[in-house]
Amino acid sequence: MKQRVLGAGLAILALSAALTGCAGGSGTTPAASSPAVTGGAPAASATAPAGSVSPPATSTASAGVDLKTASSSAGTIVVDSKGMSLYFFTKDVKDSGTSACTGGCLTAWPPLTTTSDKPKVEGVTGTVGTIPTPEGAKQVTLNGLPLYYFAKDTKPGDVLGQGVNDVWYLADPSGEMIKKMAASGY
Repeated sequence: MKQRVLGAGLAILALSAALTGCAGGSGTTPAASSPAVTGGAPAASATAPAGSVSPPATSTASAGVDLKTASSSAGTIVVDSKGMSLYFFTKDVKDSGTSACTGGCLTAWPPLTTTSDKPKVEGVTGTVGTIPTPEGAKQVTLNGLPLYYFAKDTKPGDVLGQGVNDVWYLADPSGEMIKKMAASGY
């Protein structure tokens, strides 16, 4: 029993460190040490109680569409085929071909990946493409910027990553960052 409690405490501490690392600065670890993220599925919530796990998401390729739009409290946003919200990271450099989210950052902000060279879209008007991840997957981009999930978003419609650390923002269909919430004036 003591080992289980200790293990849960260490897991929470590690996830807290990962979230702190996503706030910016140069405190991220090299991508080579990060765990492989496949299928574009969000990771477990960083604040989930010990022993609980977020519901798994399935690969975006299963529905035949990688990106589509949905209504949210932030207005019309870009989501994956299952309706999970997608975010931009302001530390990414447009058209650089790489992601600035590495190491522990990827635990809280898994990339949206695809198996297609040309991701399929529905209602998205921005330019869609891919960049390689360090693990060899294809991360989907919108207007030259990589797209990510937020681990605390566990169901379609969740937008809990909006504005986190003033560096994570939802994507709109034209490929712009949504900096304010439509309904609440956030």
